[in-house]
Amino acid sequence: MTAVLRRQVWSALTEDQRDALCRRGLNDIFDARLRESICALIDDVRARGDQAVCDALATHDGIRMNPDRLRVTGDEIDAATVDPQTERALREAIDNVRRFNDALLARMSDWSIEIQPGLTAGEKVTPISSAGLFVPSGKASYPSVAYQLGVPAVVAGVPKIVVVVPPLPGGQGEVDPAVLVVCRLLGLRDVFRVNGPAGIAALGFGTETIPQVRKVVGPGSPAVTIAQVEMQRHGLATMMLLGPTESLVIADATARADLLAADLLIEAEHGTDSTVVLVTDSTELIDKVDAHLSVQLADLPPERAAAAHASLGDNGGAVLVDTLDTAVHVANRFAAEHLQVAVDTTRIDDVVEGIVNAGEILVGQHTPFSAANFMIGCPASLPTSGFAHVSSGITVETFMKRTAVARADARALRDLAPSIEALSAHEGFPAHGNAVRRRLS
Repeated sequence: MTAVLRRQVWSALTEDQRDALCRRGLNDIFDARLRESICALIDDVRARGDQAVCDALATHDGIRMNPDRLRVTGDEIDAATVDPQTERALREAIDNVRRFNDALLARMSDWSIEIQPGLTAGEKVTPISSAGLFVPSGKASYPSVAYQLGVPAVVAGVPKIVVVVPPLPGGQGEVDPAVLVVCRLLGLRDVFRVNGPAGIAALGFGTETIPQVRKVVGPGSPAVTIAQVEMQRHGLATMMLLGPTESLVIADATARADLLAADLLIEAEHGTDSTVVLVTDSTELIDKVDAHLSVQLADLPPERAAAAHASLGDNGGAVLVDTLDTAVHVANRFAAEHLQVAVDTTRIDDVVEGIVNAGEILVGQHTPFSAANFMIGCPASLPTSGFAHVSSGITVETFMKRTAVARADARALRDLAPSIEALSAHEGFPAHGNAVRRRLS
């Protein structure tokens, strides 16, 4: 039997080797030549608008169309259908994501406190003015991304929501009907068929056909990611980073090896740029999981099996640690997009409590990544490439902003005046102090 898992022993790795495992993918995402080509595309969209977007579709997607076909018409959205079981699944998923985000929104109320007598300060919470949602296509169809992005934006009350989605490969510009069904169910009518990087640029600048927005979110290829990063220079807010996908599982000898293998394959089948890691203190478990992977890979089509081999081989694999405490340390350093805990019930709480860097934590072997990706309701568009150290998944909070509100009466300002004047003098800004003195003189 040929091993599927690349095997590494954490205690035997050098710091450079540990860093290479945890850095995964960043060098590819920010490849200099790819960045140069994306920057040229961005400049082209800025200069030529719709025609540049259409040219990008022809060049990179092999689909030729005129600017008047970029918008998905209302009739197309209304006519889109999927089989009844898929529509039921979409409706259930949308309902679960909405419940999660409704609960989150309820915890985001305005607030105010009295800082000192006569001085109050707090925040008001409001939706952002506009948002662009990028729904990828190409390797697969992703209606789940459409509702994972769309529901939080709708719950937030964003007044202008624009969806961009690449057409189905090999077609004449058709968009996945399941994505259009999601848009119809959410009331999203501004939908455009565009190449990914060109669509990100179009959303940032606005074109003759595609509206300009202030923030864009959505996972994608390195090219899409670079486009989002580069468009920040032009004033477009984006999320860092959403792709390529990755997962990490912490497991001990009590975990079922066949289920571990099945769960490792969930994110591993996405693409050859995915990273999947099993962290365990049991060599025997690694052997068992490897055996099950060899069997279960045969159930996948060749393209998905090839992706899984790369994700579990050169990109990821099994990491043997001495203890579960070390496993938690490795997980926190890796900061996975998706993380599952499959350990003895007596250790679950300790392990979960110790994990502070992860896009999501799925507890137990009845909570596979696929359940969270599609149905649970918690965010599934999550930070990758280690950005779970500093950011979170896409929820209603992504589409809200907080504005500080403060009020001082004359007594409070008089109490603050000596300190204001002292700091204005120290920093060399006399007008700051003068504004206070003129009120109190």
